[in-house]
Amino acid sequence: MRVVVDANIVISAALSKFSVPFRALELILDSHTSLISEKTFEELRTAVYQPKFDFSSVDTRPDILETILQYSLVVFPEIKVSACRDPDDDKYLELALSGKADRIITGDPDLLVLNPFENIPIITAKEFLDSSTQYK
Repeated sequence: MRVVVDANIVISAALSKFSVPFRALELILDSHTSLISEKTFEELRTAVYQPKFDFSSVDTRPDILETILQYSLVVFPEIKVSACRDPDDDKYLELALSGKADRIITGDPDLLVLNPFENIPIITAKEFLDSSTQYK
């Protein structure tokens, strides 16, 4: 399965190894194909280095980025989308369409309200885990 993971899921996963987002991200990176683009990676990079996020160590920040890059397929979206009430989130829709994603995993209500988008389910980490046969 090809999956687009919103930066908010990655940040939440990095902040707590006992969280639903952590378990969902772990499953995605282990058993599915995570899709990323330059724009979505840049959003993640910016978020990871925000001082408000207190990771267990300073070294965690580059490790998060390295892990995502190592286990993701980089896609260069050729489709332009203007569908989200937060235009900054359109990059996730562009990535999903260009990368032929099967799911978008997010906690962002601006994306969740679009579920499904062009027949691509937009679901939470919990919904992803609940629907995954590998997790059960």
